[in-house]
This record gives sequence, C-alpha cells and structure tokens, in this order.
Amino acid sequence: MGELQQCSHDAGHNYAKGSPHILHHSIRDRVVRSIHELVGEILARTGQCRVVEVGAGHGCFTDHLLAAGAEVQVTEMSASSADVLRHRFRHNGKVTVVHDADGEAALSGDPVDAVVCISVLHHIPDYLGTINRLVGRISPGGAFLSFQDPLWYPRRSRLSLALDRGAYFGWRLFQGEPRRGMATCMRRLRGAYDEANPSDMVEYHVVRQGVDEEAIRDRLTASFSAVRLERYWSTQSCLLQAVGDRYFPASNFGILAHGRR
Repeated sequence: MGELQQCSHDAGHNYAKGSPHILHHSIRDRVVRSIHELVGEILARTGQCRVVEVGAGHGCFTDHLLAAGAEVQVTEMSASSADVLRHRFRHNGKVTVVHDADGEAALSGDPVDAVVCISVLHHIPDYLGTINRLVGRISPGGAFLSFQDPLWYPRRSRLSLALDRGAYFGWRLFQGEPRRGMATCMRRLRGAYDEANPSDMVEYHVVRQGVDEEAIRDRLTASFSAVRLERYWSTQSCLLQAVGDRYFPASNFGILAHGRR
C-alpha cells in the first residue's frame, strides 16, 4: 500500500481535485468545526494540544489545527508530499513532518493529546487494528477525529449506493483520460480489481465495501467517554453535492471521540 500511495501521490499531485472534503464548503466546514471543537476542549483543560495528523496530504487541515492552537506532527506515506509539507511549514516551529513510508511512525512514539485522520481510514486494509494502535498513543482525556470515509456498503440502501456510484461515474468520465476513467468504472462495476493498479487499490474501500462506521464507533466507545458519529452526502461534483446535501441519502461519515479513558 505504501508503494501504491507513493505512485499515486507523486510530485505535482493535486489533492483538491476529486476530494469533496476540500472542494465543498458544506463538508469542509464540518471538518473544520470538529477540529476547533477538539483542540479547543483540550486546550481549555490542559493548556496544550499535541496532535498527530495521519496522512496530511499537502496540509489543508494542518492549517486549521495550527489556527486552533495545536502543535502538530504530520505524517505522510508519499515522500513528495512530505517534501511539500516541510517546505510549506518550514518557518513554523509547531509543525513536525515525518515521511512515514510504511505507516508505522504514526502508530508509535510519545503520547499525544489527539489523533486526526482526514480521508485516511479507507486507504488502510486493517483500519480497526490501526485505530487500536492510534488510540494507544492518546493520553487520558484526549481525543480521536476521523472524517471523509465511505459508509459500509452492506448497511446502505440500493438507492444510496446507486446515487453514489452514478455521481462518481458521471464525474470520473469527464476528468480527462476518458479511456482510463471508463476502464476504472468498468472494473468497479464488475468487482474485478487490479492489485497493482493505484486507481483500484489506493481507494481501498471499493475492494472491501466501504468502512464499517458502527464497528469504529463501538471500538471508540470502549475507550472514550463521548463519541459522535456524523453521516453526510459526499461526491466530487459541485452541482451534485449541492443537490445531495438537501435530498440524497448519506454516503460518508465522520467520527469524533472525546475523553480518552
């Protein structure tokens, strides 16, 4: 997975393109509000907030963590993205950048007050095991935040899945390289995936049918005093996002856990 992430997120990769949580205000505002809630609560209680942000991309939400008052260690599997982060935050002493090629650096180290995973868990085959290890780093009273992962497919209605897939396919076919886009869409429709193809494996949720939000909630409830699960509609198209916010069933989720026991 690390090799595929490196291939898919090489120099010049545009994280905003095709990322609804960056593109659309309605989703981005959900994430930003939760970030400020998390950091504000910890700062009020302890006077400091040390955060590990897993898979920070180019730092879109790192900016908000810093603005809220956190000290942030950001990890990235992609060496190119880690270089961008180092350059971007080179004058900010509250940011430490770690190139985490195998994903292990985020899972061990000194205790922290919070772990933040934005559009990360669906890339990880064993996301429940990874959450267990991440929670193990969080100090008593700390928090865990994750956003922008697809709801578990078997629990969703046929209408929800049809609208989600239709919106994605419609967007994907007009993003350039139409033959590649059509090939990706057809593999997904058939359920036949190429383990060497980043288009299939990096978005790993299509292989294992989404992310089990209720299993994550149950896991976090065992370790935190308060857990809030938010379900919402998400797609790449600006028009379909605006319509879906009002009328379509949820497709993605975020989860915020407070009060590590």
